[in-house]
Amino acid sequence: METQFSISRLDHSLREMLQRKVDRKTKPLGALGALENIAIQIGMIQQTLTPKLTNPHVLVFAGDHGIAREGVSAYPQEVTWQMVMNFLSGGAAINVFCKQHGIELKIVDAGVNHEFSNDTVGMIHNKTGMGTGSFANGMAMSIEQAQSCIATSAGIVKEIAKTGCTIIGFGEMGIANTSSAAILMSVLCNMPIEKCVGRGTGLDDVTLKHKLDVLKKSLAKNGKPDTPLNVLATFGGFEIAQLVGAMLQAAESQLIILIDGFIASAAYLVAQAIEPLVKEYCIFCHQSDEQAHALLLQYLQVKPLLSLNMRLGEGTGVAVAYPIIQSAVNFLNDMASFESARVSKKSE
Repeated sequence: METQFSISRLDHSLREMLQRKVDRKTKPLGALGALENIAIQIGMIQQTLTPKLTNPHVLVFAGDHGIAREGVSAYPQEVTWQMVMNFLSGGAAINVFCKQHGIELKIVDAGVNHEFSNDTVGMIHNKTGMGTGSFANGMAMSIEQAQSCIATSAGIVKEIAKTGCTIIGFGEMGIANTSSAAILMSVLCNMPIEKCVGRGTGLDDVTLKHKLDVLKKSLAKNGKPDTPLNVLATFGGFEIAQLVGAMLQAAESQLIILIDGFIASAAYLVAQAIEPLVKEYCIFCHQSDEQAHALLLQYLQVKPLLSLNMRLGEGTGVAVAYPIIQSAVNFLNDMASFESARVSKKSE
């Protein structure tokens, strides 16, 4: 049974009023480009002509992957927990950008192969297991584990929504998770795996070929699962599965959802397959330099806000894009109209 969420379809009757408000600002029609689309989308999500961004959050879900044992990453698996400790001590890029823009950062242990102390400051303990199994040999996780990931991460987002948060972004950390994301993309988009595989953490040509060979054999071993949940359980990671639940709950809670790079977009693919209405709540923040991400964004028919050749993950694209989203809301609320500024409109 698929996990059920109650996501409201946006009331598009407000779109015309929001568009009229945008068009009356002291500028030529359409002159603020994508900012205008963002402002209208956020107004519709919040069902108001005067939307607000309050208590912004970024959640970074971390988990380990059994497929890492097949040599598909340039880094050893222990880098996952080491980077988690770096997040917790404030030393990673996502820490810097969240601090810069006033974003609350939370780190979630979704399934790292490491025992963190229960009193670790700044961590949400939500471990499903000590990393997934290797999908080179069978399913990465059980259906029950996938369902648990979705349910428990949804609970985290529910609690955050109660704090007055209106906008939430999602990042990830997990050595070898580009392998998981590549197969999820291949299966859910019905694309050849060759188009979905990239260099991840910086593979050379020889190791990239090995990664592709491993993923081809994994697909042959497992076949094509018949439901989104089965696809997730077969090829996903605990952090990816928890991203799915977090996104679905954020949409149910009518939060603005900020999607990061390739891994987060692969999790979004699963979330959208479970509940297509999640798309109306999402803003895609950047195009990762991971080669398959551009193709995935084209498949989803979405245009990212930024393309800065970033491929770090962690939610960094979300944090860097956040000021642009602030600008969209601020111009809608604070920019003068032709009438209020007594500026003449374009001649008819």
